[in-house]
Amino acid sequence: MADAVKAPSTYRQEQARATRDRIAAAARALFAVDGYRMTSMAAIAQKAGVAERTVYTSFGAKREILSAICETWLEDAHARDIVAAAVVEPDPMATVRHAAHFLRSLFETGYDVMVLFDAAAAEDPKTRAMLRAKLAGRNHVQNLIVGSLADHLVTPLPAAGAIYRALAAVGIYQELVVESGWTIDDYEQWLVEELARQLLGRGRGPAHVPLQPTS
Repeated sequence: MADAVKAPSTYRQEQARATRDRIAAAARALFAVDGYRMTSMAAIAQKAGVAERTVYTSFGAKREILSAICETWLEDAHARDIVAAAVVEPDPMATVRHAAHFLRSLFETGYDVMVLFDAAAAEDPKTRAMLRAKLAGRNHVQNLIVGSLADHLVTPLPAAGAIYRALAAVGIYQELVVESGWTIDDYEQWLVEELARQLLGRGRGPAHVPLQPTS
């Protein structure tokens, strides 16, 4: 019977986590509409249905909310699982497919977060420092994936890493998917073909171009 009743401390911890999640979700929604700079802690509190002091108690600063949003996004994208599978994959083409799927998953679950990171980069020094650290972490992960292809690359490793980072740019996804109407599957297939072509020297034929819907 005692096992069925949660300890007070555990219950409080779960409540605190639920409150943090609600605040972060409210902030993410507001950031997408009003932008990072124009969204106040008071507005976040109102959207989350909590007192403003609760937002400060839970996070301390707006940049910490942004950091929490990033962590939730990576979990939703299963980013760590995809990278872990990519770096132990012996087949280079399978690794390339993992690399493409990694970017697809990041954009599919968090395009708004990636745009938000670009916008927040112009904020105060502490926010910029946090974002630089996040970017360095992302680059490290991408370098791990490319590094696992080292024995199969047709271009020097530093150049291969730069190519992958370039293909991961928000602007490319925005142009192809958001502006030009490619599906997320089209985008992923294009990434597979480009990575295979430029990193492995495979598939030198015409690049994948999706059929445009007929009106």
